[in-house]
Amino acid sequence: MSEPLDALHQLGPDASGRPVHCRTFRKADGRMLRLYGHTPHTLAPGQQETDDIALGGELRHHPLRDEWNIYAAHRQNRTFKPAASDDPLAPTLPSGPPTEIPFTDFELAVFDNKFSGLHSCAPDPAALDGVASARALGACEVVVYAPQAEGNLCSIGQDRREILLAAWEDRYRALHEAGCAYVLPFENRGDEVGVTLPHPHGQIYGFSKIPHIQQQAIDAFANGYDLAAEIARAMPDYGLAEEHGIAAFCPRFSRFPYEVWIAPKTARQGLQDMTDREKRGFASLLGEITRRYDAFFGRPSATMLALHAAPRGGSHGYHLTAQFYPLLRAADRVKYLASVEQHTGVMTVDVMPEAAVVALRAV
Repeated sequence: MSEPLDALHQLGPDASGRPVHCRTFRKADGRMLRLYGHTPHTLAPGQQETDDIALGGELRHHPLRDEWNIYAAHRQNRTFKPAASDDPLAPTLPSGPPTEIPFTDFELAVFDNKFSGLHSCAPDPAALDGVASARALGACEVVVYAPQAEGNLCSIGQDRREILLAAWEDRYRALHEAGCAYVLPFENRGDEVGVTLPHPHGQIYGFSKIPHIQQQAIDAFANGYDLAAEIARAMPDYGLAEEHGIAAFCPRFSRFPYEVWIAPKTARQGLQDMTDREKRGFASLLGEITRRYDAFFGRPSATMLALHAAPRGGSHGYHLTAQFYPLLRAADRVKYLASVEQHTGVMTVDVMPEAAVVALRAV
């Protein structure tokens, strides 16, 4: 059943007990926009674009790696580093060009990606003899943290981070209900990661098939791996911060220099299982680790952040984590993923976790 053209409803309270409101708005091109905030969003829309929107790509199975990869040729022409005056993630101003958010202001926005590789109406794939293919069902969404063109998970502040957690939790629920087997909120940050839109934002992918790496983690937890015990062993020697039952630490098995994980000290399968106190700590540490990276590298840091939660329906023993993978090994040195790492998946880590935690703790 399709969502209404324009509707306002209230979610449960955020981690600090304040109500979070969500306005769902169907844009002129048919895509959904969701506006989250502590104040109900009631502004009238401005001008909008009505371009035709691609409905996803296709999936092809790699027989030697057991992976389903996304093929989406229309993404080749997606927006690439526009001028500040053409920021597509900014509010639409009366005197300016239409943007993705046709309102003059908002707190936090989530909308269907214009260049989505996964879509609920994905077309049937091409038939290839000897290669398994499938419809690229799912969802690709963009999460805009704030209307300001500059900022990060630290600078937006705790109030906005708690709205973000409420939005993430709402999208987990909705995408699981829509049939997505696995949901991954993530953030790419920095030129070295390949970011094409500098406006502070993240994304959410909803997969119809559980990705191979995530399935390995699901299996490990189901077979008895105890991350809570590992966190207890690692803290305090590998710990960076601890707040309201949430730990930020450098894993002893890090794959990237200066890698940091944020996780509840008690196993929780997802945000929906966390207490309000834990959510406050989780939101706070997302900002603190971002701040710490920028201070350590002396510039906006290039990082890949993703939330790893249980799949649809839950999974025995699963333990939620937020994982930061930095793409820098020093302020002026990029951690390139070269032939051995790309071809084998075996990482060469240039900075020992023991040294990384000392350096980051000193910031």
